[in-house]
Amino acid sequence: MVETPQLSPVVADATEPPLIRFTNVTKRFGSVAAVDDISLDIHKGTFVTLLGPSGCGKTTTLRLLAGFYTPDAGAISIAGRLVNNLPPHKRDTAMVFQDYALFPHMSVRENVAYGLKVQGARRADIRQRVDAALAQVNLTGLGERTPFQLSGGQQQRVALARALVLNPSVLLLDEPLSNLDAKLRGSVREELVQLQRRTGVTAVYVTHDQEEALAMSDVIAVMENGKVVQSGTPWEVYYRPRTRFVADFVGLVTLLDGTLEELRPDGATVRVRDALWHATSVAGAQPGDAVLLSIRPETVQFLDGDGARPNTRPGRILHRTFLGSAVRYTAEVDGQSWLIETADPAGSGLREGDVYVHVPPERVHVIGREGD
Repeated sequence: MVETPQLSPVVADATEPPLIRFTNVTKRFGSVAAVDDISLDIHKGTFVTLLGPSGCGKTTTLRLLAGFYTPDAGAISIAGRLVNNLPPHKRDTAMVFQDYALFPHMSVRENVAYGLKVQGARRADIRQRVDAALAQVNLTGLGERTPFQLSGGQQQRVALARALVLNPSVLLLDEPLSNLDAKLRGSVREELVQLQRRTGVTAVYVTHDQEEALAMSDVIAVMENGKVVQSGTPWEVYYRPRTRFVADFVGLVTLLDGTLEELRPDGATVRVRDALWHATSVAGAQPGDAVLLSIRPETVQFLDGDGARPNTRPGRILHRTFLGSAVRYTAEVDGQSWLIETADPAGSGLREGDVYVHVPPERVHVIGREGD
């Protein structure tokens, strides 16, 4: 694809009505609620990811939006229009499937033109729009090849071009990078985000890959057991999880069980065994509640000294893994296993044996029973 400078994430205008709205939507297959009473707003021009493990309902949610399934309850609207019973081709959406679903007997050009032919577009218009779509995904000159003559990344671009040539309001993507190797997946996801930014199309993306979601999204909606349990910016979902599941599923984390002893305007004090921890971020907890402390590995610091500083505890390194740009440690602290990650091991050196670990209060997040 054409290289462009990095573009900033889209920040939705809360005063504008959402382009897509799910209102108490439920979809059952037999006795199983694949999607269970979800409500979600998606604003125009944003890149929104439905993230969760297998069986959480994310693909079913995408297929409800595409029109492949009809909800059993609730309402789905696009641009203010109820679409519950509209067929897929009348929703102004286009979908890129996990396996790309390219026609093997057709050329690249014929694959991209297929949707326009079904719509009855004029031949000259089809030729012009197909040329533009191929150029948009950097496939100019490859129009006469068949899918079998293309690499996996090129096939993925053909599937994108076939969707974008329809000029949809909403682009739906069902784990489109899962068939690519790790290195190619990283480069293609950057190209996909750049393409979405340039075109301004609203994208709804499904994945179980947390790194993918964090790297690509304006908004992440985390799903569990058919429900959206948290939606927000990647930063909010990662550093301010509302539930144990979100904290544990989105990235690596150390979770400490404790009791909220004091709640102040500037933060909270939590007792974990015989230690007091100070935090500045609290979600849904009151004094006396059983709570969780969520601590991300990269926020933990090693201190040299006697450990008198607040939020500092003695520990012992059990294992370390060299990752090139970082070192990941497993340490025992107060009888519990901690994950710690430090950058630039060549500069900071490697740790072993007894240590003191410290977490700044602003990097400690408290999850209460309301959120859990």
